[in-house]
Amino acid sequence: MHWYVLRVKVRQEKKVSIALEDLGINTYCPMITEVRQWSDRKKKVTVPVFNSYVFVRLDEPNRKKVFQVNGVKSYLFWLNKAAVVRNEEIEFLKDYLSDSNKINKEGINLGDKIFISHGLFKGREGVVQAITNNRLQLLLTNLGFKVSLSAKNIA
Repeated sequence: MHWYVLRVKVRQEKKVSIALEDLGINTYCPMITEVRQWSDRKKKVTVPVFNSYVFVRLDEPNRKKVFQVNGVKSYLFWLNKAAVVRNEEIEFLKDYLSDSNKINKEGINLGDKIFISHGLFKGREGVVQAITNNRLQLLLTNLGFKVSLSAKNIA
């Protein structure tokens, strides 16, 4: 079975994903929580990472089954074939969006060396370059590039 990318109607990602699951199709619609500002309040909302796209995992002969769901437009194509996403890429995305990447920033100061014990950068050491309300920017010493990580205690 392969992972394919479906194009869906705008703001229908979650609804399409649920309807496809009801048909017995394995889906993945990566979502993140954002804080949105209205004129009178702030609110946490869950939004898709990729607007108008949903990942589906099924066999080649069953690909037409997805069109039974209202809101599905088409498959995403690459070189005249339906684009296939590798399992490792889906797992990487799930891991990246999980809470395992979040770290606690209490007691951390600029210039501190931090050993990352879990998540995508497990086993790496970094130097704190910047601290904001909800993120830490680290320079990964053994890789030579900067990364930005979410912090657990968002102010």
